Formats: sequence, C-alpha cells, structure tokens
Amino acid sequence: MKTTQIFTSTEFAQFARTTRDALLHYEELGLIKPNARSKGNRRQYSYSQLATVNLIHICQSLGMKLTDIQTLIENRSPELIYKLLAEQIKCIDGNIEDWRRARKLLCVVMDTIHSVRDVDESGITVQWKPKQAITLGEQNDYSGDRDNYDALDSFYQHFHKKHPHMDMNYPVWGLFSEERIKQRDWHWPDKFYFNDPGGTDERLAGFYAVGYKRGGYGQTSDLYERMLEYISYHNFVICGPTYEEYPLNELCINDDKNYLMRIMITVDRIK
Repeated sequence: MKTTQIFTSTEFAQFARTTRDALLHYEELGLIKPNARSKGNRRQYSYSQLATVNLIHICQSLGMKLTDIQTLIENRSPELIYKLLAEQIKCIDGNIEDWRRARKLLCVVMDTIHSVRDVDESGITVQWKPKQAITLGEQNDYSGDRDNYDALDSFYQHFHKKHPHMDMNYPVWGLFSEERIKQRDWHWPDKFYFNDPGGTDERLAGFYAVGYKRGGYGQTSDLYERMLEYISYHNFVICGPTYEEYPLNELCINDDKNYLMRIMITVDRIK
C-alpha cells in the first residue's frame, strides 16, 4: 500500500474489486467522486474511499438500484443503515424459507418417481408400508351435479382459505373408504390428499396390497378387479382405506394415456 494512500483510478478499481468503467459510472451518478486530480488532471482516489465502494457493493448485492443507493449515501446514518440491513435480513430469511419449501417439494417429486423405478408394473404384491405424513382433505361432496372436478376444486379452495400460505404444489391423490372398495365403487374418491411430508395427517403403517397400471386418470377398474381377486385368493381381507396414486403423471409423461398409477389397499390375513 502506498504511504500516501493515493491511487490512480486503475489502481483503486483493482484494490476495490471493481472496474475503472464502474468507477466512472458511479461518478456520473454522484455516488463517488475522485478525492483529487493529478497535475495531468488524472483522477486520484484515497484509501478511505474504499468504504463508499464497499457500501455500494453491499447495496447492489441486496438488489438495490444505483439511484436508490445514491439517495442512501447522501443521507446515510447509523440508524438508516441499521434499518436497511434489518429489512434486507428479513427479506433474505423469507427467500431462504421459500428455497427450503421448494427443495422439500422437489425431493418429494424425485422420491415419488424413484419409488417406481424398478417395479413390476404387471404384478400385485402385499407389502408392509411405514406410516407416512399426508395432508388429508374433507369428505368430497358429489351431491347434485357435482363431479370429481368440482370436488377437486373444493379441495384446493378449502386449503387456500384455511391456510393461505400453504404450498399446494404437492401431488394430489385419492383415498377410498374400506366400504367403497368392498362395494366395488371406485369411481370417484371419498377424499383427496396432498402427498406432503409436512402434513399433520398420516397414512397408517400396515400391510397393503399394491398394484400398478398404465393409463389415464381414473382408468383403474380392471386393476381394482384384479387386486380384489388377488386379495381373496391369497386369504387376505380388506381392513382399511385404499390409496390411489399417480407416481408418473403429466409432470414426466407426455402421453396422458400412459401415466403410471399405483393402488394400495389396506389388508390383513384372514384369522
């Protein structure tokens, strides 16, 4: 460092981790001016002016416009800077939370896709499943002329009204009651639910008959029939709800007739 602490614009730009053109631009806006001029009228800067450049860089990193930075520099005080930094920390914390939520959603989608990576799509098995957090909706209303789409719209409206800031981008799947499946009534689900790992409801741990099929939404009748035959033949009984899921859907499949659905029926051995 020079003992006089005087730098040319090129030297100062290098020391301040910026460019000479940037310094000239800052000067045009009134953000910083040369400390002095040489005999040859060349701009000269002092070491103390680094603080102003650092402040400009900090404000830019916070997303502030240069015109706003100019106003801040002209009126800066400990109180004003403290207030600015507190507001920016609040904004950063909000962004961090948004990124955390986005990451959680992406992990759910990735895990869902991975869960069917090596499955036998033609087979039916009985598997033990651990409990899993979900967000369960209210009983669907199919009265009058209401159909599946009306019920799904009500499902979203309910959670938007109850939890305005809730992330509703998680996969939405259907739940059927034990009675409905025993009656062979699997046209429209009793309830919808979000596959949300932060949900306060849960899919209970237990044994499930699990089957897969390729097709479009709701094209499940033949799979349900095959699964009921399998359950009866292997001396199982239905003893709880059924979960109808679509691990591979429009998110990763172009053909809407080739989605991969998964049905999980709660079962137990006949005593």
